[in-house]
Amino acid sequence: MFGFGSKEYLLGLDIGSGSIKILQLKEIKGKLKIERFGVKPLPAEMIVDGAIMDGLGVVMAIKELAGEQKLKNKGVALSISGTSVIVKKISLPPMPEEELEKQIKFEAEQYIPFDINDVYLDFHILAQGDQPAEGQAEMDVLLVATKKDKLNDYANAVREAGLTPKVVDVDAFAIENMYCANYDVVPTELTALVNIGASVMNINILKGGMSVFTRDITIGGNRYSERIQQDLGLSPDDAEAAKKGRYPGVNEAALNEAITAVDMEVATEIGRSFDYFRTTSPDDEIMRVVLCGGCAKIKSLPARISEQVGIETSVADPFARLDTTGLKMSPEELAEVAPDMAVVVGLALRWEGDR
Repeated sequence: MFGFGSKEYLLGLDIGSGSIKILQLKEIKGKLKIERFGVKPLPAEMIVDGAIMDGLGVVMAIKELAGEQKLKNKGVALSISGTSVIVKKISLPPMPEEELEKQIKFEAEQYIPFDINDVYLDFHILAQGDQPAEGQAEMDVLLVATKKDKLNDYANAVREAGLTPKVVDVDAFAIENMYCANYDVVPTELTALVNIGASVMNINILKGGMSVFTRDITIGGNRYSERIQQDLGLSPDDAEAAKKGRYPGVNEAALNEAITAVDMEVATEIGRSFDYFRTTSPDDEIMRVVLCGGCAKIKSLPARISEQVGIETSVADPFARLDTTGLKMSPEELAEVAPDMAVVVGLALRWEGDR
């Protein structure tokens, strides 16, 4: 959404709480091929709830990952999420985009819970409506705001690592890009994209490939690790390993009970978001839930969400329509990492100047 600067795809850079990911696409004979792809795990507490706590550590991790990939393209699309990002659909009287650019700050003040001078603003006109409002048609506008200090922290980390931020997106919209590039979109149907990372869950409900509702919730994979650590008396590293099924000798019954408890927390939060969406769009029915992020690999979670919300839930494949032959990875290895890659694939689909 927030631009810094021929349709040459930018380098996707996903700076997440648990890892940093890089992905570069190139269009060859109408097919998108992955040219560069790398992941660098991050220590816990380096990024917390979407906020960078250890700037130098993040810069060094980006530098190391960029060096390993021998990058030629230094232009980057990155994204942010969390409580300092506000996404709101608003209705305004019809006006030219040039006029809206001048008025958006005034219009935004009533919707943004921060000092308007402390945020960056962007907008996208969704549709020209024909429903009369006090005798006048309205247009739907997607308003996006983020606190300047948070965006600057991310952009500065990228610059200090020797790369150039060209576009800053929002995680939920990056996932939308990924979905529309890899799946058939039915114009009248609603799909809920749910991305659950280490510390933040993004919900984006699409209608015909266009966002009609977004929400970020501060719960993610770290909650599973914390609960396992607490219930089973394990160290943080051992709890993380147990969550991934890589800790032999663990008490399976206690582990499953801890995971089930957090599954319910996550599913309940998703259900609450859907309930709120229905109060604003009572005639719209969500047809499917598509899950991505590291937590999508928790085998019990999709079924738990489906049971809680009463909607079919599946796990996304961000590589479904991409050429992955250059990665030299087996189908099993690709399937293992795929759910984590939704945001970085969506970012790698951006180019400088697009909105």
